[in-house]
Amino acid sequence: MGVTVDVHQVYKYPFEQVVSSFLRKQIRMHSFMEPALAKLRKLSPSVGQVSILKIPSIQLEEESWLNPQERSMAIRSHCLTWTQYASMKEESVFRESMENPNWTEFIQRGRISVTGAGFLNCILETFASTFLKQGAQKGIRIMEMLLKEQCGAPLAE
Repeated sequence: MGVTVDVHQVYKYPFEQVVSSFLRKQIRMHSFMEPALAKLRKLSPSVGQVSILKIPSIQLEEESWLNPQERSMAIRSHCLTWTQYASMKEESVFRESMENPNWTEFIQRGRISVTGAGFLNCILETFASTFLKQGAQKGIRIMEMLLKEQCGAPLAE
């Protein structure tokens, strides 16, 4: 079955500033990165301890594609561990806003599907949905804070 979480945010900053802040945030958060031209492949070594599932850590793989000519950046990530329990995929896009070319639109879609837990699958998916929504909102707040620190007040309409 699975649950999907969709997020849409408009940052009132130009695309280049938003992407630059996002990449700086990613580099600070994760020490292991493998750049390859305009494609970035990142393996997060550890997101946390999951002792109840007897897994030492959760590993994610994330790839990013930056297209400066089209002023867009696509990001895809998926979980490498605990695949016997669940699958997790996330796709995000930063792009120039249709509303204002000096703003940046952020669209994110995450999907989690729990398997192997029997009748608990639905309950765990509901919990995962809440966790994804909270994580997405926290990420947006962090980006807004970083943009304000690094670029000043947002651009007016």
